[in-house]
Amino acid sequence: MGITSIISLLGGLAFFLFGMSLLGNGLKRVAGGRMETILGRLTSNPIKGVLLGAVVTAAIQSSSATTVMVVGFVNSGIMQLSNAVGIIMGANIGTTATGWILTLAGVEGKGGFTAATVFALIAFVGIILFFFCKKQTQKNVGLILLAFSVLMSGMQTMSAAMDPLKENSTFIHFIGAVSNPALALLFGAAFTAVIQSNSAAVGILQALAVTGAVDYRTAIPMILGMGIGACVPVLLSAMGANKEGKRTALIYLYFNIFGSVIMLIPYAVVCAMDLPVLGVPATAFGIAIANTVYKLAATVIQLPFTGAMVRVAKATVRDEPSDGEDAEYEENLLDERFLAYPPLALEQSGRTVHLMASAAVKNLNRSLELFGAFNQEKFDKILSRENVVDRYEDRLGNYLVRLGGNGQLSERESVLSSEYLHCLTNLERISDRAVNLAMLAKDAHEKEMTFSPEGDADMARCADAVREILSLMLTALADNDADVASKVEPLEDVISALLEQMKLGHIRRLQSGECTLDVGFIFNDYINNLERVAAHCSNIALAVLEVSDSAALQPHTYTKGIRRGDHPVFRRWLAYYQDKYLSEK
Repeated sequence: MGITSIISLLGGLAFFLFGMSLLGNGLKRVAGGRMETILGRLTSNPIKGVLLGAVVTAAIQSSSATTVMVVGFVNSGIMQLSNAVGIIMGANIGTTATGWILTLAGVEGKGGFTAATVFALIAFVGIILFFFCKKQTQKNVGLILLAFSVLMSGMQTMSAAMDPLKENSTFIHFIGAVSNPALALLFGAAFTAVIQSNSAAVGILQALAVTGAVDYRTAIPMILGMGIGACVPVLLSAMGANKEGKRTALIYLYFNIFGSVIMLIPYAVVCAMDLPVLGVPATAFGIAIANTVYKLAATVIQLPFTGAMVRVAKATVRDEPSDGEDAEYEENLLDERFLAYPPLALEQSGRTVHLMASAAVKNLNRSLELFGAFNQEKFDKILSRENVVDRYEDRLGNYLVRLGGNGQLSERESVLSSEYLHCLTNLERISDRAVNLAMLAKDAHEKEMTFSPEGDADMARCADAVREILSLMLTALADNDADVASKVEPLEDVISALLEQMKLGHIRRLQSGECTLDVGFIFNDYINNLERVAAHCSNIALAVLEVSDSAALQPHTYTKGIRRGDHPVFRRWLAYYQDKYLSEK
């Protein structure tokens, strides 16, 4: 094998691996993240899990990538460990799709119309779509066609470069050395661990089969070893995971080890019978069949024992004593594995924003309760929850910045990421206001201050309005609901008017001697904090309007309409809230 053939082989391998990566990325873009995000909504049915895992893996062309995502789901508490087993099994089936696609590289037509001609035509159509179409969907389809052509060209180049190896004595000696089933299995596992792709390893074996020097006696244990070697990237990914994430990665390893051991039994029987089929030179088509039969059989045999796999994984990675953290708000959804999959990362970021919003709203509501009846335990919980909100802001802010820095976000994903960053600051400020209000309530309690009946009534009515705007904001943010978000701005306007009335009423009471200056300081601080809370809720609602598909108007148009007083939705809800909160004045 000369230097020219070596260069051709390396170039073909480069095209092959690049084509696989490009094809997976193109398919993910066309799916728009739906293939990945649906994994997090799986039911407990293991058969559905197998089917879903197979479909997703066939779409993104990587069982390792699918399993890494599943590790992230389990690590974040989104998916139960028992639900992950079915997806892992399905991922192994889905990865066989690549082997069948690669068999097309050897198809020859009549009249000189070869596979290379077809791939060239596909590449031409792909480049037209990619460069000259304006719609992103059409560009993505063009990218898939180009990736497919690059993949097949690499496969053909590798096959052509390997063809002379059938006469190379060194290569023939090497193949003879690994013809031992145990060595072939170890070689397949080591080779796949190095390139970190089961699909690519099987594809290279298919290209190698063109030499005719690899028979099924060697190819089959290599395929079994490749399944085990594919676990390496998943195991590496799980090194920083919690115990559930580590257990998920181990289940993937156990499944492939057990599957290989199970399939070695019929292989050993056939070897003992010395059937001539094992000595037949392997073909790309035959390797695809062997790989598919192995993955299907391993899944069918092990599917009834998913519970046992979970128990073995739990016995390997034992439970540790609980650290006593508040599970309601300390849920860690921001797994770094999701950074490579923006739709997943943004979905989990949205869940985290909602958790942060829930904590901030709960804090504010607790602080309002302290003015009616101060409670030290509630006060302490407010301060503790403020630390949780601060951690959310730091963690999610850094996460979104890293996500935006990878350059993979679409235009809409960038808008969504900006919305979350915009919400973080406002939510953290709401929690800060809760602490301020709690401190005011404590100060009033310690100094045994009392408000006039009229002042108490004003504070109670304003607290009700603020509770409602907080509830609207939280619902709009959780459901991305533009209709609910459109109610926030008119209520914020009413709260501002209500607070102005409270200030005027307080001045009258000061002048009449009903209130003291000390009480007045707390009363004014109470008003100022609630005014800022309402403003923060308005900012968050406008951010929701910006990204909501159901929003009739862009937020800039909406706010301009409010300033002119001619926005019909605003006028309707303004009248409603004026009647609800201002009619008593």
